[in-house]
Amino acid sequence: MEPSTTVSPSFFDRHLYALKALFIVFMVLILLIPASMIQDLIWERQERQKEVTSEITSRWGAAQNITGPVLAIPYTVASKGTTAYVYLLPELLKINGELLPQKLKRSIFNVAVYDAKMQLSGTFSKEALANIDVPAASLRWEQAALLIGISDLRGIDNQVQMTWNGKSYMFNPGVVSTDLFASGIQTAVPLNPADTAAMAGNFTLELGVKGSERISFSPVGKTTMVNINSSWPSPSFDEAFPPKVRQVDDKGFNAAWQIQHLNRNYPQSWAGNKFDIHSADFGIKLFMPAESYQQSMRAVKYAILIIGLTFFIFYFIELSQRRAIHPLQYALIGLALCIFYTLLISISEQLNFVLAYVISSGLTIGLITIYTASAYKSSRIAAGIGSTLVLLYGFIYVIISAEDQALLMGSLGLFIILAVIMYFSRKIRWDNLSQTTTPVN
Repeated sequence: MEPSTTVSPSFFDRHLYALKALFIVFMVLILLIPASMIQDLIWERQERQKEVTSEITSRWGAAQNITGPVLAIPYTVASKGTTAYVYLLPELLKINGELLPQKLKRSIFNVAVYDAKMQLSGTFSKEALANIDVPAASLRWEQAALLIGISDLRGIDNQVQMTWNGKSYMFNPGVVSTDLFASGIQTAVPLNPADTAAMAGNFTLELGVKGSERISFSPVGKTTMVNINSSWPSPSFDEAFPPKVRQVDDKGFNAAWQIQHLNRNYPQSWAGNKFDIHSADFGIKLFMPAESYQQSMRAVKYAILIIGLTFFIFYFIELSQRRAIHPLQYALIGLALCIFYTLLISISEQLNFVLAYVISSGLTIGLITIYTASAYKSSRIAAGIGSTLVLLYGFIYVIISAEDQALLMGSLGLFIILAVIMYFSRKIRWDNLSQTTTPVN
């Protein structure tokens, strides 16, 4: 009788699952290459959107900034013999207006534009001039001009005419100096320093401007009061000051600001370009809810998480069911996960991001679930995979939607995922993994 011999498993057999784990890590890293290419695609689409936006705004009008009115009084600099300007801001500035919005579409891109109809009114007082270091005798009151800064003059859609103390003044393009703003309109308002009543008089003017995406104001009044209403349902109030009163619903918004001179970092009068008059600007952005590229880019950044976790889910199924998955099947599943992002980008260009995310993730999860059911010949395993992917994609959406709490939620979510993996992996008999497994066809 011949003695029995025991054939020792080969190195490959003894370390099969360790090698498979290394292969999975390698596949995850390889699939980051198409994920990086998808990021390049998003950048390309963003640049195309910027080109379309620039083309539309160049014809309609860019984002508008309204500054003023400001009273500019020339004087002669004795040491240089040159002309400079003293700037006097209004005691009271009121702006009441309405934004008439619309969406202009070019190709698949939309740009929010508006036609703003505004009334500006207020008063000036020469008392603020007592705080400047310019001799009163050098001021050339008869050459005084009233300036209004408008960032894009192409958007002006009415002939601006001002009433000051019962007299009408017509505005002309250009500014006497670029100390305060680069572009705007002006009108000569000859003043007599001895006529206190004329300096303290009221002004009123109608201003209509077209612009796109944003409109902002400079709080040049000692007290600045702005009231804007519009039918746009999704405004964004940003920059230096939020509205004191706001009302937003699906029919539009109404916002009111009241700002004092103590809230800004420049005085009521000064000479030259000592201060930045735009440092306290505030305004309204006509927010476009379908800013999908930024959200798509955030989703792609979590590609390694989705691909890695999905692969390791299949890996632990291998360990628990003792049924091996072919490397090619891992590659096909990984490609399906990458195609999710191209679906997300292309669909979100036509629909809103939320709906695009639901459709893209639904198609991807459905494809992988059906493929798993066919590969494993088990609807139970496929249902488990599908349910897990639903939770995973839902988790990723919550993270990319919660900008401020994204780090906290992501950290807690990863901790929970790791805890679940450790819980289920505790039952795996790691010392018996070298035994033969059944391949999945």
